[in-house]
Amino acid sequence: MNIENRDLLATCWTWAGNAAPARGTERSPIPMAERLDAVASAGWEGVGIVYADLAEIASTTGLPTLRSMLDDHGIKHVELEFITNWWTTGEQRRESDAMRDDLFEAAAVLGATTLKAAACLQAFGETSVDRERFASAFDELATRAGSHGLRVAIEPMPMSNLPSIIDGVAFIKDVGNPHGGLCIDTWHVHRSGTDYRKLAEIVPVEHVFVVELTDADAEVVGPLWEDAVDRRRIPGLGSIDVAQFVAEMHRAGWRGHWGVEIISEEHRHWALDVAVNLTREKTLETIASADQLLDRAAGRNAGVPQHI
Repeated sequence: MNIENRDLLATCWTWAGNAAPARGTERSPIPMAERLDAVASAGWEGVGIVYADLAEIASTTGLPTLRSMLDDHGIKHVELEFITNWWTTGEQRRESDAMRDDLFEAAAVLGATTLKAAACLQAFGETSVDRERFASAFDELATRAGSHGLRVAIEPMPMSNLPSIIDGVAFIKDVGNPHGGLCIDTWHVHRSGTDYRKLAEIVPVEHVFVVELTDADAEVVGPLWEDAVDRRRIPGLGSIDVAQFVAEMHRAGWRGHWGVEIISEEHRHWALDVAVNLTREKTLETIASADQLLDRAAGRNAGVPQHI
């Protein structure tokens, strides 16, 4: 076995039911206890939790209770999502700083070590941000995170000011903060036009904090943002080569757990137990396929005849 770490983390939307980014309150309509029962029964090792759900829990049952629930369900990995507008000024920045502080507090209670951060999304009419100011603000955010024992992973997206993984790598290298790194997502890498086969050359694994798997249709349907939040597919059920992505990230040196991010209209309306069970099953099959790709490549490199 090449890929030994097959722990899977359900990112915040994968196990949220009918909730989506930038829609309504973003809170899951399903009680947290029911959600945890579903992911634990399916065998997931980790979960991502969105800020809106954290804020609701903090003001009701309390974060220590959530920590006990996570422990009782055998959840080993927790990631918190999603810091936005951290590069802005005025009221937007004040709101972002309050969100940041809440996430830092939640991470300490829940045992999370990594927070995900958004880049500047043109999908919402954001004007371009000065690169120097953007880098300085991320450096500040990462330094603050580091003082709390945390890391921040920024996610390059084709509809953002970091439109490709190449841009993301250059940005992280320019900032040069050990507490700031990258979230690399199959969908964003593919839709930006980056060849998965080049990932091992492009990506310095020491700067990668989060890796997320998802699938998609062969072509973008509608606006890019809608394709991202309404039409993603479970790994292996779409048209992009997720197994190749996994194999190349392994070649690049990734040995961490695998996030799985399914954001789709169809997925949101499935029964939660069906959604999380099928997603886990197909993702593990995809990782097994990636392992076979690595075996075949090793055989070719060793001069062993291949039987495909």
